[in-house]
Amino acid sequence: MNTKRTTYLGKLVLLMSISLVLFSCSKEEKKEEKLIRPVKYQQVGFLGGQKVRTFSGTAQTEKIINLSFRNSGIITTFDIKLGQKVRKGDLLAKLDNVASRLSYEQTVTQLNSAASQMNTAKLSLNRVRSLYEKGSSPLSDFEAAKNSFKTAQESYESAKRGVEIQQEQIQYGYIYAPEDGVIAAVTAEIDENVSPGQTVATLNAGSDMEISLGIPESVINGVSEDMSVMVSFSSLQNKEFQGIVTEVAPAVDANTSTYPVLVTVTNPSNKIKSGMAANVTFEFVDGKKNTNSSTIVVPANAVGEDSKGKFVFLIDESENTAKVKKQRIDIGNLTGDGFEITNGLSAGQKIATAGLQTLLDGQEVKLQ
Repeated sequence: MNTKRTTYLGKLVLLMSISLVLFSCSKEEKKEEKLIRPVKYQQVGFLGGQKVRTFSGTAQTEKIINLSFRNSGIITTFDIKLGQKVRKGDLLAKLDNVASRLSYEQTVTQLNSAASQMNTAKLSLNRVRSLYEKGSSPLSDFEAAKNSFKTAQESYESAKRGVEIQQEQIQYGYIYAPEDGVIAAVTAEIDENVSPGQTVATLNAGSDMEISLGIPESVINGVSEDMSVMVSFSSLQNKEFQGIVTEVAPAVDANTSTYPVLVTVTNPSNKIKSGMAANVTFEFVDGKKNTNSSTIVVPANAVGEDSKGKFVFLIDESENTAKVKKQRIDIGNLTGDGFEITNGLSAGQKIATAGLQTLLDGQEVKLQ
């Protein structure tokens, strides 16, 4: 009997041990979450020739409409949801319109009163005219009757315009979709008290996709409208899109100290969503230097040094991932564009341009 109990207890301990091992293993697996570090990069170019520069931006539709009421009140209907597709003319929201409806009823009352006064003045004018034509009433009475009728008529027309204005005020308590599009943001909800002009939702109504970005002062003169660029997205690996510069701001943005630029994607995809982080690559040509130079140059901040010498982190892109590889280089003179490279790199390769001290050889990264 004791032997059976001992065997049973041994099996129980063994099962518990296995369970603890499996639990601890699964716990360790959960802890090992892969963190992919974003890095800035640049393509290698020639000294004095085409200089490839990449800047970060944000995707957005060409037409962004902030939806709001032109009246105040409590929202009683709110048919707006995030990601909802709408058609032009769809009723999206409306207010209780208590104040506007009360004002409308008051103007209708004023209109009825003005109509009554105008009819009375008209009857009086007809009566005085008849007496004047018979010689039983002086000219002054006839003129006074005409002036009274004219005043009553003007009051009626004014009251009529007041009714029309109040009808419009009631319509200000409704929101209809101004264009076909998709709801990109919702900032209000039903039963909420809103003010005139307060944004309750944002509608992405444009058919074209634009990239909004800032260009520094050092290269803004190389950017012009109709300039061709390449666009890529961190979330869409190994996919490049063509773009064209459509707007270049003439003044610097005080908040970012850069010049706002808009780029339109000429071959958009449904996979490009508003708000996505984008990389826009420009090719600048410096006419002051020898454009036939075959000397490769890289930015000074892209070059690191360790006990074995100078190096850069070369970006190796595969189908779904990007990794950095420590690439040994030989450098020449330091120019205004950066270090001349005499060995180790070729034009068109991508290199990391920031955070070299924290990157590791073979580390997986995300381009930005």
